[in-house]
Parts: sequence; structure tokens; C-alpha cells
Amino acid sequence: MNALMYAQQAATLGWGFYGPLIAMVVLMMLAVPIWVVIGLGASAMLYFTGVLPLSLFGEALFDGINSFALIAIPLFILTGDLLVRTGLSTKLLDLAEATVGGARTGLGSATVLGAGFFACISGSDAADTAAIGRITLDRLVARGYPEAMACALVAAGSCTGVLIPPSISYIIIGLILGQSVATLFLAAAVPGVVVLVTILFTNVLLNRINGYEHESDKFSLKRWLRALWAARYGVMIPFIILGGIYSGIFTPTEAAAVAVSVTIAVGFGQGTLHLRDLPRILESSAKVNGVILPIIAMSLPLAQTLASLDIPQTFVAGMTGLSDNPTVLILIMIGILLVAGCVMETTPNIVILAPLLLPLARSIGMNDIHFSIVMITALGVGFITPPFGLNLFVVSSLRGTPVMNVAWYAVPFVFAMLLAVLVIAFIPQLSVWAF
Repeated sequence: MNALMYAQQAATLGWGFYGPLIAMVVLMMLAVPIWVVIGLGASAMLYFTGVLPLSLFGEALFDGINSFALIAIPLFILTGDLLVRTGLSTKLLDLAEATVGGARTGLGSATVLGAGFFACISGSDAADTAAIGRITLDRLVARGYPEAMACALVAAGSCTGVLIPPSISYIIIGLILGQSVATLFLAAAVPGVVVLVTILFTNVLLNRINGYEHESDKFSLKRWLRALWAARYGVMIPFIILGGIYSGIFTPTEAAAVAVSVTIAVGFGQGTLHLRDLPRILESSAKVNGVILPIIAMSLPLAQTLASLDIPQTFVAGMTGLSDNPTVLILIMIGILLVAGCVMETTPNIVILAPLLLPLARSIGMNDIHFSIVMITALGVGFITPPFGLNLFVVSSLRGTPVMNVAWYAVPFVFAMLLAVLVIAFIPQLSVWAF
């Protein structure tokens, strides 16, 4: 089917497709929960287009989440909560500060580095933001950062929660596109570090311009070794997770289970975790998981409906009709992802947009794994971009700072992350070096 035929199909989709689509946009603007919006939109499209039996909705709903790989999501969320409760997150931050605290911008750099350490275990940017924010915000303000700037720094550094493996977002996109999660974790390692370094360098530059930090501690090898010893269990967990996955000892899901077991054992062994703490921790993790999985479940019938209506092929034909230049098409894809990341959470964006954009990426010769890395990195910018930047709202709630004040200070970090996205998009070797 050529581009003209797909253009004709787009024109003849009718209100059976466009009506539910417009209704979804309106419901989102009315702040209806996203899983409800997606579920209503998918069922309406099935009903009015008749492209598939309406009974498919229920089947896809349950079959889609009946996946062994998805078990890793609640386990990684639980690991993050356990890290906070056992105090291992604080020790990881102390190690980060001992590592870079001798620099003039030591505490800010330690905050970003500490967020990266935590991301290596939790896999969740929201958990990363809350944990790091509780520990560092008061100290950053005391060191000389304006309150909104301190919040913006924590929010930006915590974006690495979805970029540095293990990451829940890579588990989801691996499930949706049928890609190996272990392969995605390996491919994401270098791009995740690129983003981390970009955020860290931006903070250093802002410090040089504005002089936020006026004091620093001299680097001490003794202090660093003491901090490393105190954080040894926290450092050990990501080595167990990633080492076990990359060596083939266990799958990402099994790695998540091992991480939970090790963290609980360390907590009990050090006396920082008790049986009475577990119900509250499990409840907290269940609340976060209860936000993610319904979105995945509701998005899968919608994705199947769009595929049956040939929406991905129509979209590819439309985009290639605008230009056949790979550079232009990559920029268009990034632009779509940036806009989507500003107005919707990562999970529905992945489930809806990944099957839509992957054919376009393939049409210009982009590797599937490289596409996934670029997509998650571009969507990660949305965590610090209004109006729905999740990290902005998390840090705002921690300090009571107006969200738009935080967003204003986050602007340099947004541009820095955009630069990192472009580097990762146009230098595929950063993502596929191991393949």
C-alpha cells in the first residue's frame, strides 16, 4: 500500500476513530485519570469502528498484564522503598558527597551523583525524587541554593531514574515491542551516564555563573573509604542486579526479586528494618504500582485497535510524505516525544506511541534498540517540563515551593537534557556499542 492509499485511508477513518480521539483529549484536559481515559477511548473505538470484536477489550486487558516480565515492576518499586526505609539511600548519598564533595559545587554534584546511584537500584524516577529530595533539599538550601533551584536540581538529577538501568520504563517498552529487557538495560547504560554527566555539568556551570555554593570540603581518601564501607551494601545491590542480568545468571524479573531479598536481609541484619515496618512499605509500593499497571492494561487494547486500523502505517506515510530526510524525521520523532512527555506520563506514552513510531524509525534505518533508548530518553525530559512534569510536583510537595518557580529554574536542565537526547539520537554507537 503506497503513501497515497494511506492518505486516503486517513481521510476515511471517520468519526468512529476521530470522535473517541477528541473525547480522550477533552477528558484528559478535565483531569480524568489517564487509565480511565484510555480505557474509554479504546472501548469506544472498538464499538464505533467495528474493526475488532468488543470482546477483545476484556481479553487484551488481562492477557496484556499476564506477563512474567511485568512482575519486575512492583519488585523494583519495593526495592526503592526498602532502600529509603533501611537508610541505604542516605549512605549512597554520603558516598557521592565524599566522592565529589571536594569540588566547589560538591553538594550539588553529590546530589546528582546520588540520584544516579539510587537510579541503579530503584528504577523509578518518582521514588528517586522523593528519596533524594528528603535527604538533600534542606542541605542544598543551607549551602546557598535558592529553594526553587534546589528543587529543580533534585528533579533534574532524578530523571536518571527512568534512564539508568534497571528502569521500569525499559521493562515496559521491552514488553510492548517484544525486545529483550536485558539487552535494553545493557544498551541504556552509556546513554544514562551521558544524561547524568550533562545534568551534573549544567549544575557546575550554573554555580560558576551564580555562585550558589560558597564552601566545600577538601577531598579526603580516609573519609571516602569510610563512606564506601558504610555504603557497601547499597553499592553491592546494583552490582548484583546488573551483574546477574548481564552474566545470564538470572532474568531482570529474578534480579528484582533478588534485590528485594538482599535489601530486606541487609535491613534486618543492620537493625534498620523490622517486621512491623513491612506492611507500611508494602502499602506504599502497592499504591505506586496501582498507578502504573492499570495504565498498561488499558493501553494494550487501544494499541491493538490502532494497529488494526493501520494507524501506524498511515502515520509513517504521512511523515515520509513531509520529508524523506532521516535527520528531519528523527527530529520530528523527538519533537513528538517531547510534546507527549510534557502532557502525559511515560507509561501511556510508551504503550501508545512506541508501536506508532517504531515503523517510522525502521523506515529510516534506525535500529530497534536504538529507537527504544532515544524514546525513553526523550520522554524523560517531560519529568521536568510543565504542565505535567512529575518530578516538579514531587519536589514541590516536599518543600511547598510553587511548581512554576521550580519549573523556571529547571529550564537550563531541560535544554541540557535536550542536547543529550540529540547526541544519543545521532550517535547510535552510544546505544548499540555492545551488539
